[in-house]
Amino acid sequence: MTKKLFCGAAVIWIASAVLAGSASAVEDGFGNARKVQSEHFAVYYAPELDLSGLIQQLNISPSDELLAGKAIKKGYSLEGELAGMVDTLFTQVCGILDMQLYSFKGTIKICRDSIELNDIYSRFKKSSGKPTRSFYSYENNTVYTSPENFKPVIIGHEIAHAIISHYFVVLPSEKIQELLAQYVEFQLRKSGQ
Repeated sequence: MTKKLFCGAAVIWIASAVLAGSASAVEDGFGNARKVQSEHFAVYYAPELDLSGLIQQLNISPSDELLAGKAIKKGYSLEGELAGMVDTLFTQVCGILDMQLYSFKGTIKICRDSIELNDIYSRFKKSSGKPTRSFYSYENNTVYTSPENFKPVIIGHEIAHAIISHYFVVLPSEKIQELLAQYVEFQLRKSGQ
């Protein structure tokens, strides 16, 4: 009888912990967002954003794809083109960091504008802080950005944070992580991204 009572209490405790964890998750308002799936990322974007404009912002060229070891495919849909560009950028960042993650899966969420981005950032940080151009949330493995900041240098910086957080068993200090992400940003700027 005591064993059953103990098991029952354990189940209730675990269930309450799971429910409490899901209740504390930050709602980011992407319930009605459009989705593009790539090999490494699910990219969500606000429905009012223009997909072709986002592709122009990211601007990953066919030569970047070749240098990243990706095969250039013709006849992409807009969704396929964005997915290919994001995966190419991921491969470039892995190469710059010399940290290969072949089975990595993450999320990129492109907010409607910088106001929405800063609102989400404030909810994650539980304070109203300085404006941000983008950020990586370790808790839900997601890069958040705005359309005007959906550029290779900025997204590459945030992808670096995602890679670093999945590569090391024991995470380096925040300063070291930021230094590595800034190194990626520097290399992407130097290469003309």
